[in-house]
This record gives sequence, C-alpha cells and structure tokens, in this order.
Amino acid sequence: MSKIYLSPPHLTGKENTYIQEAIEKNWIAPLGHNVDGFEEEIAKYTGVSGAAAVNSGTAAIHLALSLLNVKAGDIVFCSTFTFVASANPILYLGAEPVFIDSEPDTWNMSPSALVRAFQQAEREGILPKAVIVVHLYGQMAKMDEILEICNQYNVPIIEDAAESLGSTYKGKQSGTFGKYGTFSFNGNKIITTSGGGMLISDDVTAIEKARFLASQARDPARHYQHSEVGYNYRLSNILAGMGRAQLQELDEKIRLKRSIFSRYKDELSFIPGIQFMPDLEYTISNRWLSVMTVNEKATGLSISDMIMALEKENIEARAVWKPLHLQPLFKGKRYYSHQEEINVSEAIFTSGICLPSGTALTIEEQYRVINSIKNLVKVRV
Repeated sequence: MSKIYLSPPHLTGKENTYIQEAIEKNWIAPLGHNVDGFEEEIAKYTGVSGAAAVNSGTAAIHLALSLLNVKAGDIVFCSTFTFVASANPILYLGAEPVFIDSEPDTWNMSPSALVRAFQQAEREGILPKAVIVVHLYGQMAKMDEILEICNQYNVPIIEDAAESLGSTYKGKQSGTFGKYGTFSFNGNKIITTSGGGMLISDDVTAIEKARFLASQARDPARHYQHSEVGYNYRLSNILAGMGRAQLQELDEKIRLKRSIFSRYKDELSFIPGIQFMPDLEYTISNRWLSVMTVNEKATGLSISDMIMALEKENIEARAVWKPLHLQPLFKGKRYYSHQEEINVSEAIFTSGICLPSGTALTIEEQYRVINSIKNLVKVRV
C-alpha cells in the first residue's frame, strides 16, 4: 500500500512558469518581481495595506515583536496550545512568555483566562507588550472577545495565522484583526513556498521597517553601514514564485480541505467517543488539518494505539500540539487555565489526533483511513 502522508505539499503545475522567469532574469536572490508580486497578492487577498515576504512564519512573528519594541524583561501573552514557533521569538528577544489556555468552542485562546492574566498583570504593574493569538488548525479564535479585552488594556495583538490563511471570522480574513498578522508557507501548509512566511499589516510604514530589518538593517548609505540589529529573513525570488502560483489555487485548496474534514466527520462522528474539532458560528475554517478527539474509555483506544495502528497500515497520523506550558523549554513559566482546575488544552492533548488532510488526498485514500479507524474501533469496542 502506498504511504498516505499527513499534509504533504501539493503543487499546482503553474510554479515552473514563475520559477523559470526568475532564473531567466537571473533574479534568484531575495529581491525581484516574484517577491514584489507575492507581497502585493497576499495583501490584496487578505485586504490589508501591506505585506513583507520572509523566510518563515517564525521570522514574521520575530519581526512583529521587534516592531512592537519587545525587549528583555518584557512579558508577552501567548496561546499555549500551539507549535513552539509561536513562542520561541519571545525568547529570542529576552522577553518572558505567559501562556494562556484554550476554550472548548474553538480550542483557541480562552477569553476568560486572558482576562485573569491581564488582571494579575495590572495588579503587578507590568502589562504585556503584546498578545500572540494563534488560530489553531485553521479555526479562528474568538476575536471579538479577545480584541475587546486587549483594547481595554491598550495592548496590541499579533495573530499567528500560520495555519489559517483563507479562514474568515464574520467575513474578515484571518491575520487582519491585530496590529500584525503572520503566515507560514512551510511544506505542510495549505499553500507552500517550501519554506517561507509573510508579515501583514495596515501600517505600511511598519511593513517597510520590517523589510529593512529582514535585510540585515542596512542603512541607506553608499557603503555598508548598520545602525541597529537586523536579520537575514527575506524570501528568495524563486520561492516567492512558487507562492504566487499556489495562491491562485488557495480557494480551491480550502474547498478540498473542508470537503475532507466533512467526509471524516460524516463517516466517523457517529462512533461513541469520537468528536471533531468544533466549528465556531460565523467563522469559516480552512480546515488545514482534520482533527478529532478520541475518548479512551468509550473506544478502548488511546491516541498512541490509534497512531501506531494506522502506521501499520502505512497511514501517517499525529498527536495534536503539546501545550507549551508543559514543554521542558518553558518549565516554570506562568500559565492561566481556562477556568480554575479546568485545563482545556491539556485535555485535548491527551485525546486529540490529526488525520491525513492533504489536498491531493484522493477519496479512495481517505476511505482507507476511515475504514482503518472503523475496523480498529470495531475490534476494540
């Protein structure tokens, strides 16, 4: 049986046109028509004023924090239920992450936990310099509530929309609610440039500054002169060409991702103990990954059991992200649970599993996954 991967790259066939143009024009450095075009097209798609193409989503978050003047000793609130790249840039700048739990309706940042974190910070006289809100697996967070809280304290939001390009909240694009939005174009994302990212904002001056910082902060002088710390973060013109081709197919990829999620849900949600990541009213998730939870008592299966059994069928599945407040790297960092003695992210971590969700996944392949799970549960229950 052929291997079914979790979320492999899916090229459109149009990438070569842009890549070949870059090669023919000898623009293979982090400059050129493709970089400019990709930035303009992402800005247009999301409806913002400016975008800066960089070499990773992590770099985009680092730049956003730098633009907000986050420094050593500052604190930054961050979603705990996410990949480590959401919080590592806080450490790059010597700042202190404070982790906020999820809530059950979206699995994203809990407004009630966020309020308690702000109240405690206000009592201690040290408000955060920023709040990093993650839109997990393509599902948007409760942005109305989160914006209201952050605006009350006049603290800017950075949206880590690495997984949610094309998702919407009340008709507005993911990444456009905060001061800055960040995207990832890693090989497993809904569109890919192999490796890459984007910083977006309505603050065009800030986006220009981001490009400056991402290009080693070289001063406008005839010689090489540098007055502040910069980074080597710009995206190459060749990879930007891949992104331009991929972006043309984004809406179709979202349709396919949502169709894959719906098929899993229709076929498996009747099984006692299996539930799927919820849909928040007035949002449309790109369903980057199809994720479900498995109640071990009801099914007789642990997540490890299911992952290993699928592995034997040559099917790749993965556990959900381990909450950052449980990671050894962040041991001892402050954390606010959803409610007293209710840790939503921890509960999902012990029961969540990501299923194959690539846009090249055929219906036949998906039914291989579905039937494998049905057979596994039938044997155990």
